[in-house]
Amino acid sequence: MILELVVPGRGSLVSSAPPSYKGHRYPVEIIAHCVWLYFRFPLSFREVEELLLERGVTVSHETVRRWCAKFGQTYANGLRRRRPRPGDKWHLDEVFVRINGEPKYLWRAVDADGNVLDILVQGRRDKAAARRFFRKLLKKTRAVPRVVITDKLRSYGAAHREVMPSVEHRSHKGLNNRAENSHQPTRQRERAMKGFRSVGGAQQFLSAFSGISPHFRPYRHRMPATEYRAEMITRFAIWDQVTGVAGLPTAA
Repeated sequence: MILELVVPGRGSLVSSAPPSYKGHRYPVEIIAHCVWLYFRFPLSFREVEELLLERGVTVSHETVRRWCAKFGQTYANGLRRRRPRPGDKWHLDEVFVRINGEPKYLWRAVDADGNVLDILVQGRRDKAAARRFFRKLLKKTRAVPRVVITDKLRSYGAAHREVMPSVEHRSHKGLNNRAENSHQPTRQRERAMKGFRSVGGAQQFLSAFSGISPHFRPYRHRMPATEYRAEMITRFAIWDQVTGVAGLPTAA
C-alpha cells in the first residue's frame, strides 16, 4: 500500500511505502509504539517492556531490542524524507564521546532550523575525518549549502577547501551554538545507557535516534500551548504514516 500525506508548511506531497511486518505476530501498533518509546524517551529495553506490561501487553525486552534494531532506521529515514529541504546555512560540530572506554568523536550537522542533517562516529577529528564527514553529508542530503559554520578546529577548513571550496566557510565558536545545543539529547541518552559499547552500535543507535527524537521535539518555548498541540498532532499523523499504522482498518 502506498501512503500519501500533505503536510501544511512542509513542502509538496510525500509518497512512501511503510515497512513490511510479514512474519511478526505482534500488531503494527505495538511494534511502532515500542520503537517510539525507546527512541523518544531515555528508557531501557526492560523499561519499555515494563510499560507495555502495565498496559496488558506481554513482550520481552529482547523482542523490543530486535524491533528497534530492525525498524528504527527505517522509521528515521521515512521521517527524514518528509522533511522540507534543508536550509542553505549548515552548522557542523564534533563532540567527544567515550565508547567502551575509548575516546571517539561524534560529528553532527544541523541546518538553521536545528534539523539534524547527518551524524558520524569516528575515531579522530583530523582532516581525513572532516573530509569523510563532509562527503557523507553531501551524499546524504543531496544538497549543497550556501555557507557552513564551524568552530575553530583547523580540520574543517582544510577539508572544506578540498570538498566544497565554492561554499562560504565561517569559523567562529560563538556562531555555532545551534550545533552544540543539538548534542544535548544525545548526552542525555548516553548517560541513561551508561555509554556505548561499540562504534558500530553507537552509529546505528544515534543515526536512528537523530531521525526520530527531533521529530517529537518542536521548539515548544516558541509557540503557545494550542499551537504546540496542533503541531504534535500533525507530527503523530506523520509517524503513523511512516510506520504504517495509518493504513490499518479502523474498528466500526
